[in-house]
Amino acid sequence: MVIFVYFAVIALAFFVLIVLPQRRRTTAHRMLLASLQVGDEVITIGGILGTIRELTDEKIELEVAPGVVITVARNAIAQMAQPASDPTTDALDDGEVGE
Repeated sequence: MVIFVYFAVIALAFFVLIVLPQRRRTTAHRMLLASLQVGDEVITIGGILGTIRELTDEKIELEVAPGVVITVARNAIAQMAQPASDPTTDALDDGEVGE
């Protein structure tokens, strides 16, 4: 009887530590893919940064340099690109005076 309790505890721990976080990541990725729009800056799974120029259900036309457009699978988008921060404005936001 005690061994069944141990198995139940291990199964519950596996579910809480492995399955639930994976479901959350999968749901968040699906929401990201559904929210993509033309003009969004994204990063692919392979690390390519670009701007979305055209969207279909399966493919995305991604401009990676001026005039250079590649086609990637929609599922290949890993995340939205964070806008580059300006060091001069970051220093001013901290109360420091820029030179």
